[in-house]
Amino acid sequence: MTDRLSGVLTFVQAVEAGSFALAAQRMGLSRSAIGKSISRLEERLGTRLFQRTTRRQSLTDDGQAFYERCVRALAELEAAEAALDSGRRAPTGRLRVSMPVLFGRHCAAPLLWELTREHPGLEVEISFSDRVVDLIEDGFDLAVRVGPLDDHAGLTARRLGVQEMVVCASPAYVAKHGSPKTLDDLKHHEGIVYGRNGFTKAWWFPDGQGGMRHVSVPSRLRLDDLETIADAAVQGAGLAWVPCWLIGERLRKKQLTLVLQDVPRYGNEIFAVWPQNKHLPSKVRTAIDVLAARIPGRLSAVHR
Repeated sequence: MTDRLSGVLTFVQAVEAGSFALAAQRMGLSRSAIGKSISRLEERLGTRLFQRTTRRQSLTDDGQAFYERCVRALAELEAAEAALDSGRRAPTGRLRVSMPVLFGRHCAAPLLWELTREHPGLEVEISFSDRVVDLIEDGFDLAVRVGPLDDHAGLTARRLGVQEMVVCASPAYVAKHGSPKTLDDLKHHEGIVYGRNGFTKAWWFPDGQGGMRHVSVPSRLRLDDLETIADAAVQGAGLAWVPCWLIGERLRKKQLTLVLQDVPRYGNEIFAVWPQNKHLPSKVRTAIDVLAARIPGRLSAVHR
């Protein structure tokens, strides 16, 4: 029975991946193992499930019909497992999470690492990427996203907080060049700006009327890493516009100081998103609850 179910899972993965090679990569198997599993399934069923050529593979009519039934059956099994799991006190199993590189490293990942210490039956696998992944296609249980959710069809979201952007500089820079008081003052200062592939990102500020004002700051230093921008600001290279959580420790050590404190700050909402599911597994629910409870405290490293 186990072999039969394994063959069905491999078949569904091969269909949804679009190729045996990609299915093998997702399942941590060799392409040969995928092919043999499909061949055994076809032999047992007495029919061909795939039409194979040197360039592509496609489902036969029998394969399409079998795939649709398999998906429904697996969904029922998953729902049954989730329903049982939702009644457990402790989360167990493997939790796959996607999150942005820098925010994840500083704010979100440490919270999930702590979960593995609290729950010995839980395994956490984190993928750090600034790419917006397809949770269902890429097999993730949960994702942390910074910024608007442009398209989250089939997903559920929970707001975790707001990432505020602040302008800062080293005490040495302020002593030498003064501190800007208004946005118009920025044109008289040197900025360390985010730039990639010839594109330079302007600094955004609420205009007080429901809109946004984009400010281009004079700069001779363009970097594509926010951590390095903060480090350059510590060295006195200019003003930096960075997330508040990134510089909390640098502020406490007086390596940086805030400027433009009376100017409204631009903020990006942060969300936890996960595939819609009638029965949310306890491992996912626990992770979401921990992130929602503790992320705001990490975002408030800078207070007005």
